[in-house]
Amino acid sequence: MTSVSGSMIDLDLKNELRGHEVAIVELKNLPSQRTVYQKNGNLFFRTTVQTAINTEQKQVDSAKAKLKNLNVSS
Repeated sequence: MTSVSGSMIDLDLKNELRGHEVAIVELKNLPSQRTVYQKNGNLFFRTTVQTAINTEQKQVDSAKAKLKNLNVSS
């Protein structure tokens, strides 16, 4: 892998991570009894705020792990 493509993947992962972190902050500002829609693939499903926060947190953890693996292998 070249450094250019590696840095592009790194940048993409950082942007993905930032997007998930923003989503978590926005979800935490909603009332807990509010229903939200969460995208899974190309479909949206109704869910609770807490479930959406948990899913976003898993995405954050996954992106951090990928970023860590990318930095270790560089």
